[in-house]
Amino acid sequence: MSGQWQADVFETHEISLIDERDFAPPRHMEYVQRLYEPTPRAPRKWRAGVLGATGIVGQRLVKLLAKHPWFELTAVAASERSSGKTYEEAARWHLDTPIPNEARNLVVKGLEPTLDCDFVFSALDSNVAGPAEEEFARAGYPVVSNSRNHRMDPDVPLLIPEVNASHLDAIRVQQAQRGYTTGFIVTNPNCSTAGLVLVLKPLADIFGLERIFVVTLQAVSGAGYPGVASMDIHANVVPFISGEEEKLESEPQKLLGRWDGRRFVDAGLGLSAHCNRVPVLDGHLECVSISMKKIASTEEVREALRNFEVDPEIAALPSALRHPIEVVDDDNRPQPRRDVNSGNGMAAVVGRVRECPLLDIKLTLLSHNLVRGAAGAALLNAELLAARGFIPRRAKNSAPRRSGADIVTEQVLS
Repeated sequence: MSGQWQADVFETHEISLIDERDFAPPRHMEYVQRLYEPTPRAPRKWRAGVLGATGIVGQRLVKLLAKHPWFELTAVAASERSSGKTYEEAARWHLDTPIPNEARNLVVKGLEPTLDCDFVFSALDSNVAGPAEEEFARAGYPVVSNSRNHRMDPDVPLLIPEVNASHLDAIRVQQAQRGYTTGFIVTNPNCSTAGLVLVLKPLADIFGLERIFVVTLQAVSGAGYPGVASMDIHANVVPFISGEEEKLESEPQKLLGRWDGRRFVDAGLGLSAHCNRVPVLDGHLECVSISMKKIASTEEVREALRNFEVDPEIAALPSALRHPIEVVDDDNRPQPRRDVNSGNGMAAVVGRVRECPLLDIKLTLLSHNLVRGAAGAALLNAELLAARGFIPRRAKNSAPRRSGADIVTEQVLS
């Protein structure tokens, strides 16, 4: 018997010949009791499906879902040419890590809303995303979309959790207006908008915003695969991306605006954008000039960005960063090659904060277009939806509840 053991016994116990537990010090008995306590069962993960799983953004989602603490990938869906194949057979994998084992042998399904999952991510091409997402929502699936089709719908939240989590209040209105039961659609913004608005948020809160002028230098991965023809982009810059400037000029108005209980009210900003495709693989760089309602020094702007901290609810989400904006001091930063993976691709990196001779402040920002601007954004949205109870767990292989409109239509047709 060790000296410490003897001290514990004789200081705290009267020796008994009847109960041998009297010889054990209190801390030992607590340890023994913990050994025999039943291990609590971990809550079942939400089962996720990915629509458009074979594309660039779909592949990123598949990768991010591997080993996710809350979600497990149970269904993948794509076009008819991929349907019936295993995911490994169907996906022309473009990422620098192997296909996750969890996805490798999943059989790719078509776009019918009968997937064995609790909710779906949509990484579908905009040519098919609109009606497909509506069909899944109507069938009872929460749809977390990266596609552009429903972003500006008057009852669909366009969401960046660190910016406008309160816009999720629109879901109940959407369900009532569209006759959805458990289903709904929530979208994340365009890849360039995501980084821009994340940086604008603390400036809007502290100083107020009036006008924004932005020039983007956008990576080729933003065009998907096979993307821009090599002879068009090699050693070249293409000063046009179809539809991009319109999205960058309209989406921040909704994101930085407010939900009044019935509709979204725009922020009322003056905003002009020039969008360019450049020969960089990943990472959208943006040069931004900003006019603010309150006068602020460059150091005050830096501090506002550097000190931006999300609230505890958002910070507790698995993919979230407590400080999602990184401010760098080097004159030649940020750079896609050096900074694109900051914060596991979820940070917006800001540099070159300085006075603007035309507006008030100008700066350069960088964000990962496929993570913060696409797959990671959708994943963070789904985490917030799950945390707030918007994603019900269904029994395996049970069909989602259909909307009343579906039932009426079926009765009329029968």
